[in-house]
Amino acid sequence: MGIFDKIGDFVKSQLIEVIEWLDDSHDTVLYRFPVQGQEIKNGAQLIVRESQAAVFVYSGQVADVFGPGKYTIDGGNTPVLTKLGAWYHGFNSPFKSEVYFVNTKQFTDLKWGTMNPVMLRDPDFGIVRLRAFGIYTMRIADPRAFVKEIAGTNAHFQTEDIEGQLKRAIVSGFSDALGESKIPALDLAASYDELGTIARNKMNADFASFGVELTKFYVENISLPPEVEAAMDKRASMGALGDMNKYMQYQAAEAMRDAAKNEGGGAGLGAGMGAGFAVGGAMANIMGQAMNPQGQQQGQGQQQQAAPVAATPTATEVSVTVNSEPTGADIEIDGSYEGSTPSQLSLAPGEYIIRVARPGFKAWERKVIIKAGSAKTFNAILEKEA
Repeated sequence: MGIFDKIGDFVKSQLIEVIEWLDDSHDTVLYRFPVQGQEIKNGAQLIVRESQAAVFVYSGQVADVFGPGKYTIDGGNTPVLTKLGAWYHGFNSPFKSEVYFVNTKQFTDLKWGTMNPVMLRDPDFGIVRLRAFGIYTMRIADPRAFVKEIAGTNAHFQTEDIEGQLKRAIVSGFSDALGESKIPALDLAASYDELGTIARNKMNADFASFGVELTKFYVENISLPPEVEAAMDKRASMGALGDMNKYMQYQAAEAMRDAAKNEGGGAGLGAGMGAGFAVGGAMANIMGQAMNPQGQQQGQGQQQQAAPVAATPTATEVSVTVNSEPTGADIEIDGSYEGSTPSQLSLAPGEYIIRVARPGFKAWERKVIIKAGSAKTFNAILEKEA
């Protein structure tokens, strides 16, 4: 064998004859085949596996895209490379080209969430702030567009390299979908699937421009502010009570029975009846606040009656005002719920335990004595829990 034959064998050994990518990761989106200046031999074998696409870039231009299969690289099945002049010296000559493998499988369990609350105008509660989170699944639908618009010349591209941009676009699209859907806050939990579908369709229109598709989009939870959740709990409690007039009558009867058991005769009976009616009136007031927190509900027809305001103290009762900082805390008198702060109550003279509590804060509790003839005001300063 002469020296020229040895040189020829050496040159042939430097040419790439098999081009393939065995992906052993779970998050690689794009991989550039390590040519490192070596030329691709004409007639080399290209192996593209399922859930892969091979993109050839010649002279800075995307030349050809190959789907799953086995190919022989020559002028016959790479017409774009031929047109660009890859083998202008003849089809037996080697050529240089960048080869990118794009992973077209579905990347699952990618998380999204709102960093800041989303403002929403709700028909029941007015302006509310919502937070949401969930997961999504995405894949590369157009390898050519993805290489041109996103990956560029990166040799190794992972999901984390695009996840930040996707999350911001997803939160923006979800916020738009949530506002356009006009679904009341009370009905959101039953509409997660519908919201996910609306948001996914809306966002895919934007993602298509850079070759990405959202195949799945799930809303796991939409949380409401504590104030709105408390109002919803109150509304549920009022619904469980049923007819408020019957409830007031029941409370008055209970107060009369308790007064009859106590010493003090008629005076105790009168005080008990007054307390019973006061509790009933306060509960009716709470119902009115829960059903119309914005104060905008108007009566329709003669069959609708306005919810009564705080009961006017009788001759044997004392006006008691309970405030708190922050407001919206629950008020309990001797363990019985009496409304939320700020609130004006009517209590018969006597000894009571007043408790003011709100989620996230330490409860305020005092043992007080209410005397006839003088109004009382209690200001509860709530401290945040550690």
